[in-house]
Amino acid sequence: MEHMRDYVAWHADYDDPSSSLSQRLRRVQRHLSQAIDRVPVGPVRLVSLCAGQGRDVTGVLPDHPRRDDVSAVLVELDPDIAQVARQHATEARLTRVEVRTADAGRAESFADALPADVLLLCGIFGNITDSDIRRTIEAAPAMCTEGATVIWTRHRFAPDVTPQIRAWFTEQGFDEIAFDAIDPDNLSVGVCRLRGAASAALPGDPLFTFVH
Repeated sequence: MEHMRDYVAWHADYDDPSSSLSQRLRRVQRHLSQAIDRVPVGPVRLVSLCAGQGRDVTGVLPDHPRRDDVSAVLVELDPDIAQVARQHATEARLTRVEVRTADAGRAESFADALPADVLLLCGIFGNITDSDIRRTIEAAPAMCTEGATVIWTRHRFAPDVTPQIRAWFTEQGFDEIAFDAIDPDNLSVGVCRLRGAASAALPGDPLFTFVH
C-alpha cells in the first residue's frame, strides 16, 4: 500500500494518442458503443466502476444515436479525478451522466443504479488481488440485467491472469464476445455478455481493494 500509483499523473498518458492507454481507450470506446447498440429499445443503464476521468463514457455518448436513452453512473474514489469526469460530462452536455465520488469496491456506492445493461470494469483487475478479481466476477451477474454487456481490462504481463479471468466469466454465465490483445504493450480488453438472469445477490463485503 505504501507504493500506490499516482493516478492523477497516470491519466496524463491519455493525452498522447500514441500511448498504450490511448490505444486501450479507443478499443473500450468501440466496444462500449456496440454494447449500447445491443440493448433493446428503451432506457439504457450504464455503470462504470473506478471510472477515472470517464473518458470511455464521455468519449462515446455525445455522438451516439442513443445518447438520450443512456443513464450512466460513474464511480470514482479520487475527488480530483472525479471532478475532471464531471467537467467532461458537463462540457458534453451529458445531463444523464452522474459522477459519484465514492469507493467502487463497495456495492452500496452504486447499488441503486443496478441492474446495469452495460457494466464497465476497466482499470481494476490489474490493481487488485486475484481473489478480489474472482470475487468481483462472481458478483457481476447480480449487477447486470439479462443480456447485459461487461467490458473489462487487464494487462498480460507474467503471470498472465487473463485466461483465468475469461474462464471465471464463463463459469458465471457470460458468453465472450471479444478479447482484444493490444501488442506490444501487453494490454487487453475483454467483452462478455450475460446469458441469463442473475442468480446471486450482491455481497455485503467489499468486492475489491486496490493494492497497486
